[in-house]
Amino acid sequence: MSKEAKTNAMRMLERAKISYSAHEYPHEEGAAVDGATVAALTGQDPAKVFKTLVTQGADRNFYVFVIPVQEELDLKKAAKAAGVKSVSMLHVADLLKTTGYVRGGCSPVGMKKQFATVFDESCLAQDTILVSAGRIGTQIEAAPADLIKVTRGKTAPITAEARG
Repeated sequence: MSKEAKTNAMRMLERAKISYSAHEYPHEEGAAVDGATVAALTGQDPAKVFKTLVTQGADRNFYVFVIPVQEELDLKKAAKAAGVKSVSMLHVADLLKTTGYVRGGCSPVGMKKQFATVFDESCLAQDTILVSAGRIGTQIEAAPADLIKVTRGKTAPITAEARG
């Protein structure tokens, strides 16, 4: 991978001596691609591809949740995992100024500030998972334990129950 292709998330992983691999996928410039499509374009099982969601708690702090792309965040479970009364999704318009990332290119690694980060516990069942590398069109694959460590995160059950 060429020097200029590195993202802040990749540089942070390298500084932390965490091995990762980058996966590129085709996209329209500036257009977010949904997670199931990203999984298909990178030839990955959707259970291994995770999306990064940013919320704001009742305490006005920001919380980051990392869940499988085909799952939905359960806001009650997320609030419990974050230790706050409630959380609500951050408006897309506020994402860039809060995290430094755009919708579809939001990585749990390398945000402007270190936010409390919770990975869905299902990540532990995978050898490696993919998360955004910090820009649309690039994913990074690494061991869940390494991503949890570099984000100072934790795991909890935070996805909605499957509806039958």
